[in-house]
Amino acid sequence: MIIDTHCDALLKLWEQPNRSFFDAAEIDTNASRLKEGNVEVQLFAIFVEPWIKQEQKFQVVLEQISLFHEKIISPYPFMRHLTTWSELDDLQEGEIGAVLTLEGLDPIGDDLTKLSILLQLGVLSVGLTWNQANLCADGVGEPRGAGLSLLGKEVVELHNKKRILTDVSHLSIQGFWDVIELADYPIASHSNAYKLCAHRRNLLDEQISALVKRNGFIGLVFHPLFLTEKEQATIDDVLRHVEHMCELGASRHIGFGSDFDGIDVYVDQLKHSGHYGKLVNELEKHYSATVVKGFLGDNFRRTVPK
Repeated sequence: MIIDTHCDALLKLWEQPNRSFFDAAEIDTNASRLKEGNVEVQLFAIFVEPWIKQEQKFQVVLEQISLFHEKIISPYPFMRHLTTWSELDDLQEGEIGAVLTLEGLDPIGDDLTKLSILLQLGVLSVGLTWNQANLCADGVGEPRGAGLSLLGKEVVELHNKKRILTDVSHLSIQGFWDVIELADYPIASHSNAYKLCAHRRNLLDEQISALVKRNGFIGLVFHPLFLTEKEQATIDDVLRHVEHMCELGASRHIGFGSDFDGIDVYVDQLKHSGHYGKLVNELEKHYSATVVKGFLGDNFRRTVPK
C-alpha cells in the first residue's frame, strides 16, 4: 500500500469546482485511480498561484480546504481525513487516508495566527516557500538565495512544537540548511537527485545525506524535467534516482511524491495514480520485498512524528 507525499488535485478542483473527484479524467489522483494504484495515503497540497493578490491568498487557502471536504472527504466514506500522524496506523482495509499540506507560506504574510488556524484545520506538513521569496524565506527561484528570516525560524519552531513536517522542496539552498539545523521533522516532499538531473528543484548529494542524518524523508517526484531535464522519461529513470539515493544511504528514507496534477508532462507508463503498479513491478525486480515496502510507505511511516 502506497503513501504519496505530494499532489495538486486541490488546485485543479479550485480552478474547476464542478469536476468530480471520483472519476474526472483531468484529475490524475482521482478516487478511482487512487484505488486502482493501491494508494493508501495521499497528501493533498494547498497551493495558491503567485499571481493572486496578497490580500486574497488566505481566502483561496480556505476555499481549497472547503473543497477538500466537499469534493474529497464528504462524498466518499472510504476517504478518511487524517488530522494527526498517529492516525496512519488506524486506517481500516479499504480506507484511503487524505492529508492536507501547505505548499508555500505566502498566504499567511507575517501572521502566525493564520498558520495556527491552518494547523487546527488539519494541515500536517508545511513547505516554507514555493519558487519565489516570501517573508519566511527565499525559494529556489529567488537569485538572492537567502535563508530563513526570523519569521521563518519562528515558523519552524511552531512546527516542532505541533509535530508538523517542515518541507524543504522549493526552498533555497541556504534555507534548506537553516531548516536542517532547526527542524525536528524535515521532509522533501517532491524532489529528486541533482547529481543525475541538474534542475534547481533537486537535492544535492550533501542535502540528501543531511536529510538521512536527521531522520528525514524524501519523496521522489515523477516530473520528467526533474528526472532527465527533458520532457520525456521512463520508469527506469525513476529507478536511477532511487538507486542513487540508496547509494547515499537513503534506502530507509525515500518514497514517492508524484506531483500528479501539478505536472503536464509524464513519465512513460506512469501518468496517474492508477499506474503505480507498473512502478512497483519494476522496483520488485531490483530490490527485496522489505525494501520495496519501505519505498512505498513504511519509510514515511517511520520518519513522521507519532
